[in-house]
Amino acid sequence: MYDNSRILFDRATKVIPGGVNSPVRFFKPFPFFAASSSGSKVTSSDHVTYVDYCMGYGSLLLGHANDEIIEAVKSQLSNGSLYCIPTEKEVILGEMFAKLVPACEMTRIVNSGMEATMNAIRLARAFTRQNKVIKFEGCYHGAQDYTMVNSDTSGNSSPSSSGIPNEFSSETIVLPFNDTVQLEEVIRKRNDISCVILEPVPANMGLVIPDKEYLNFLRKITLEKDIVLIFDEVVTGFRLATGGASEFFGIRPDIVTFSKSVANGFSLASICGSRELLELLSPSGDVYQASTYAGNPVAVTAAIATISALSRGRDQIYPRMTRICDSLTDGIKEVAHERKIPCRINSISSMYQLFFTTRDVRDLASARASDLDMFTMLFRTLLEKGVFIPPSQFETCFLSYAHADEDIDKTIEAYDYAFSLMRPNK
Repeated sequence: MYDNSRILFDRATKVIPGGVNSPVRFFKPFPFFAASSSGSKVTSSDHVTYVDYCMGYGSLLLGHANDEIIEAVKSQLSNGSLYCIPTEKEVILGEMFAKLVPACEMTRIVNSGMEATMNAIRLARAFTRQNKVIKFEGCYHGAQDYTMVNSDTSGNSSPSSSGIPNEFSSETIVLPFNDTVQLEEVIRKRNDISCVILEPVPANMGLVIPDKEYLNFLRKITLEKDIVLIFDEVVTGFRLATGGASEFFGIRPDIVTFSKSVANGFSLASICGSRELLELLSPSGDVYQASTYAGNPVAVTAAIATISALSRGRDQIYPRMTRICDSLTDGIKEVAHERKIPCRINSISSMYQLFFTTRDVRDLASARASDLDMFTMLFRTLLEKGVFIPPSQFETCFLSYAHADEDIDKTIEAYDYAFSLMRPNK
């Protein structure tokens, strides 16, 4: 059934480290290799079609190979793929961000979420003339030196990857998510914090929902202490709403970073924020940031087409995705209850994740307390039934506007079958 993927993986391991170009794509004994995709489905090189809930780790909000976006990109390709000269489309995209995103007066277009968050932190340091960064356990901000940081029980920071100097991680303070007490204690006793960066809805420890007043408190105390608040909306941007989590929760951070859903699978990211902050970027300011591929016309065209479609259809797209996500999670909860399988499901808008635990999952510690072996069994069984979810417990499942009711029905049946193979809770 997986012969072609096995052969391809054997070839890949000879020329690509670990056989994959991003570690999250690997799972034992080897991942399947994609050959094509359309709508809510992805088809492997072994000619197996899966209902896809990875969706480019949240990028494909409008589904695979969306006709409107593909046609726009084709039109641009006939006029060139890269200029390294400013274009009107970059101006149009900046104007779209300014119109839709509450915190955005100016935008710098870049290529990846990591590039956006790295430069957002640099901006915050330049603006405040302080060095310390607060991040939260389980929040991921790209594979950059200042945020790939662990913290021990004494609060000491250390790199979470080889190759990162201790001096870099020592500038980062790591706190538990959803804990206002520790956050306030740290912020009030220090005067060297440049910024607080977080995923407003963390999607890299599984899916975790912020407590009702947590984000409001975070905004209040950072304003009080003149600390730059950065919302890393690489995942939530344009997925929760056209104005992202800023609009969804009614909170205005100082800087917002976007990627993923902005261009529905094309490589584009942005740093958005106030004019006062963004004008610190060169050439208007002395914070240096540059990139050959920044603002490339193909990705910008895809972003304009994506945001145009979302803005035009927002009254239909977002309610529908919430409805089908609720239908799916309600169905999974029902069959789990019938099979006596202990689990919790966190969901918001078109995102969800299941944890095999009897505790509410509200931070990294409670996510880690879930049964990882049961999750691995779930992943493998769903795959056998033609349903593909991210292979790690600490990722998030994503729906798209292309998912249909029949996809939901098939998926609930697959979860039910997986639960039937598990030992029920006694």
